[in-house]
Amino acid sequence: MQCKADLDNAYHNWLDHLSARQLSPHTQRAYALDGKLFIAFLSDHLGHPASLSDISEAVIADFRAFLAARASGGAIATSRARNLSGLKNFLIWLDKTGQMHQGKIHLVRGPKLPHRLPRPLDNTQIENLVEHTASDENRESWLRLRDQALWILLYGAGLRISEALNLSIHDIQSDTLRILGKGQKERIVPLLPVIKKSLEKYLAECPFTRGKKDSVFVAVRGGNLQQSEAQRRMRELRRELQLPDSVTPHALRHSFATALLVGGGDLRSIQELLGHAALSTTQRYTAVTNQQLLDVHKSAHPRAK
Repeated sequence: MQCKADLDNAYHNWLDHLSARQLSPHTQRAYALDGKLFIAFLSDHLGHPASLSDISEAVIADFRAFLAARASGGAIATSRARNLSGLKNFLIWLDKTGQMHQGKIHLVRGPKLPHRLPRPLDNTQIENLVEHTASDENRESWLRLRDQALWILLYGAGLRISEALNLSIHDIQSDTLRILGKGQKERIVPLLPVIKKSLEKYLAECPFTRGKKDSVFVAVRGGNLQQSEAQRRMRELRRELQLPDSVTPHALRHSFATALLVGGGDLRSIQELLGHAALSTTQRYTAVTNQQLLDVHKSAHPRAK
């Protein structure tokens, strides 16, 4: 990385700080890339290896130029918003640790993000996914049970894939699950009988001994199951079942929230179950359920045709 020694040291100390905060591996990798991209941009922008003082003296136009360069390089709005978020984290940490002060970053507006509605699966898709996972004889029995338990957990408890894969044996209580979500925020969610049964069947056949502090979901060779492997398995199932690309592990979480809303659940309770920091995030699902009602109306009401 082309930069002065003081900035290089600060950058790597920040990475250690992120690791100590026990952020998800995905978030750590993303933030590390955000900081690295900006340092590389600033060095090129200035025509010499950037230093801490260069970052301290950067103005709003420099940060906007960075985002513009990312856009011209093909980065979509959500990626650029993430770049800005990671950069802010780095600069705020530098400020808090007394290494430099940079107040202009707080005045930089992120890109306008497209309004995307969550895309839940319908009941038939979910049933086909779970049943096909369990009946795939090309895979070992314990792997079929593992994958089935994971899909049932995501749909039945509304977990993020990272939360499910970070779940430890001791997080499973008699009728609840202890979940460590974003920002290390803990929440308790109900353990439905169907989830408990699927987890018990999988763990009974898992060939690797699991202690109380070990992760529930195990990879083929005995390590922790990684998101990339779970995503790859879902892609295989999509091809086999001819499902749309919108069918992802995260879509099962969307399906959980939508099912609760359709069933009359209140937003505040659903917010708590999902671990959303802001109610506005949960409110996106009301648009989905409203659209479902409109679709039913259009297809069934005689005056809608």
